[in-house]
Amino acid sequence: MKVRASAQVSETPVAMNVGKAITAVSQLCPNCGLCCNGVLFADVQLRKSDDVRRLAGLGLSLERKGRKQVFAQPCACFDGKFCGIYAERPVRCRTFECGLLKRVQNGELGANAALKTIAQTKRQAEKVRGLLRKFGQFDERLALTERYGQAMTAPVDLSDGKASAGLPGKLMLAFRDLMRTLHGEFLE
Repeated sequence: MKVRASAQVSETPVAMNVGKAITAVSQLCPNCGLCCNGVLFADVQLRKSDDVRRLAGLGLSLERKGRKQVFAQPCACFDGKFCGIYAERPVRCRTFECGLLKRVQNGELGANAALKTIAQTKRQAEKVRGLLRKFGQFDERLALTERYGQAMTAPVDLSDGKASAGLPGKLMLAFRDLMRTLHGEFLE
């Protein structure tokens, strides 16, 4: 089930804020997905109130991480634009709002500027993915940070000369730039 946010909103201050939040979510989130696609998070911890069996039955890939139950990112229920279990998603997913979304909801940033930031960040993530593929890291089922970690700990084949020798540095710089954007724009 794909859900799109829409609502009829009254003109009261509370309703106007709710309407602004719904509009921001419907404009930004389907164009972003960084919180679901493995770029922003490597995994998401479930809350005690989450029904683990139900979520597993809905398709989430659940695992134990110490004493905590988590589901891996990229989320198995995310199709690249929408959440397949939106109405029944875990509590953390229901309550998470990135910094960019909050700034739009608070009127500190316009939706068009936020969409440009999202597009820039997605280009940065794709640059990192492209460099990871040059490293031979093709496993799109892993979060970007995990793929980066695997690539940076793997031995570098220097038989190609300068092209191979410069690859780790290019990847480190691209990853650093992406992390700066993620921390500066999306995480608080």
